[in-house]
Amino acid sequence: MEIHEALFAVGALIVAAKLFEGIFKRLGLSAIFAYAVAGVVLGPATGLVHAGESVELILSIGIFMFFFLIGLEELDIAGFLAAVRGRIFFTALLAVVLSMLVSLSVTTDYLFDLGLGLSFTEALGLAGVLSLSSLGVVAKALIDEGRLREPVGVQIFTAVIIVELIALFIVGFAISEHFSGDDHSGLTAGGVAIIIGEILGFAVVTWFVTSKLVPRLLGVLQRLLRVPQFAFGTLLGGLFLVVVAAELVGLHGSLGALLFGAALSFLPYQMRHDIMPGMRGAAEGFFVPLFFASAGLHFSLDFTKLPIETVLALALVPLAGKVGASFLSAYATRVNAPFATGMGLTAKGVAEIALLLVMLQSGAIGKDIFSLLVLVMLAYIMLTPMGIGFALRRVSASTQEISLDKLPPSFERFVLDEVKVRDLLDPYRIHPETSQTVKTFSEDWLLQDQHDYVVVEHGALAGIVSVSMLRFLPHAEWDRTPLSQMLRQQTPTASADDYLEDALQRMTENSLSALPVVDAETGEFRGSITAHEILEMLVLGARGQ
Repeated sequence: MEIHEALFAVGALIVAAKLFEGIFKRLGLSAIFAYAVAGVVLGPATGLVHAGESVELILSIGIFMFFFLIGLEELDIAGFLAAVRGRIFFTALLAVVLSMLVSLSVTTDYLFDLGLGLSFTEALGLAGVLSLSSLGVVAKALIDEGRLREPVGVQIFTAVIIVELIALFIVGFAISEHFSGDDHSGLTAGGVAIIIGEILGFAVVTWFVTSKLVPRLLGVLQRLLRVPQFAFGTLLGGLFLVVVAAELVGLHGSLGALLFGAALSFLPYQMRHDIMPGMRGAAEGFFVPLFFASAGLHFSLDFTKLPIETVLALALVPLAGKVGASFLSAYATRVNAPFATGMGLTAKGVAEIALLLVMLQSGAIGKDIFSLLVLVMLAYIMLTPMGIGFALRRVSASTQEISLDKLPPSFERFVLDEVKVRDLLDPYRIHPETSQTVKTFSEDWLLQDQHDYVVVEHGALAGIVSVSMLRFLPHAEWDRTPLSQMLRQQTPTASADDYLEDALQRMTENSLSALPVVDAETGEFRGSITAHEILEMLVLGARGQ
């Protein structure tokens, strides 16, 4: 394809995608519909645009950008690990297993031979796509219904985190095995162990380098070099280097991009706030519309040539399996509001279409299966939010408070976005003085839900006293020991201009339930915030949303 033909294809697809987005938005339809329709109109319908080699290269960049954003904004590995021992984990795990088994019944030829001709690896990856749940769709539905900060909302949110991560791991494993192997006829125990080891090893290295070294290095270099958009440009370039590294070790680049984004989700909020406008602008304005327009570009009516039983089986059996598994798992594990939880687990989003496109480009599935399942996923995207809303409206509103340690770490990203410490700060709050004795402090200040207290000396910050330290002091000495002798050695602080999410992260890193607030320039003490106040903002809507 000549360069001018490639530029025409890219330009036409982007312009058409954004124009259709505006039209579809007025009709209340998802932008993904608009992008896909733009691809269909310019590709199969009119033949104006063809997917040549140059266009496919740009589309591949779109794939990596999209999975990077999924990892950055949706994946919550810390929340997954925190929920491993809970009832919600078993609900989600059972939902994934049952849904996978039902989907495998039609993607493999062990039970029903639909003539798909897929190896077990390819069938496993396709079943994983059909078993996936979308955190983005669920979060939006919960926010729209005003239930995100209620116990039922947190429960659904947590369950979908687990399902999404498990299913993405399975799909990532299947795609990587298909991508790296020469013989796709079957799996061996050694091959499975190697691929899993590669994924875990790559994830650990990426996680350590990205979450521990990159933030410090970027901060130092930014202060020294003072280059505009330094973090954005460096991380964008780093994304492509990680993709190359993933493919060099035998993994698909999309999995590398996903893991890189997940690791970057623990960047300080200020740094993420600085890079996200550029990332979202590049993704939403260029790569994502082009990427999903390519789904329409590759769309084909070849699926109409499939036997009717194959079409019905692929369209209906996994759908029934997903819905049935979601509801059965919720009722079997006796979670609260099982109907709403089961409905939330059925949610699907655009990641499934992206994974189908990856499988199409890798040769794992053909255009007929791809086109059929894209239609199924578009139906999911349109219908499941309405189903979740209907289920939530059947659940009575709750004012029950939720313990801060029961909230998934990614929860605050949806609620605390753009909230700063000053929005929560009470400058008139009084604090215990260092001259008070431990006995007086314990009698006058201790609260049931607070374990750390900011202490002042004549209005200036002195430090923090933790209740856990008091048990090391003999009770007989409480009435003659001043608080000044019980202060923590180090006192982390926040400024009024810090984002509240950063302050919460600082509390978590230092195991504190209270944090002093100081002036960023003078260091003058301004007051304090507590984890309980942040929890009230999250759960009880102190700020409103």
